Amino acid sequence: MKHAAILFSFILILGLPLLAQSQEPEVSPQKGEAVYKTHCVGCHGLHGKGDGPDAAKLIVPPINFHRPESRAKSEMDLRGAIIWGLAFSPMHGWWGKLSGEDMRSVTAYIRQLAPYEPFTP
Repeated sequence: MKHAAILFSFILILGLPLLAQSQEPEVSPQKGEAVYKTHCVGCHGLHGKGDGPDAAKLIVPPINFHRPESRAKSEMDLRGAIIWGLAFSPMHGWWGKLSGEDMRSVTAYIRQLAPYEPFTP
């Protein structure tokens, strides 16, 4: 009985942090829309087609979220690009400029504009 209690305690101690880490906070696509309109529209355009008013000035064109290659990116891929930026492009990272909640929300909004769709060549 003593060993069962110790084993149960050990499983509980190890298991609870894993469960807590796997749960991501709720996100608000509506809040993401506000973040997008403030920080992203200039390059990516109102509808996410890469045709914003600043896009013509860029050597590397902004991502069109509606292209199959972009729609096939996972939530983590999109969020990684928002957090760290993209090498050899004008897309800079937003780490330290936007909150984690803002970055998750804008990712959710981008997925509303262009829903995930697995890429099949």
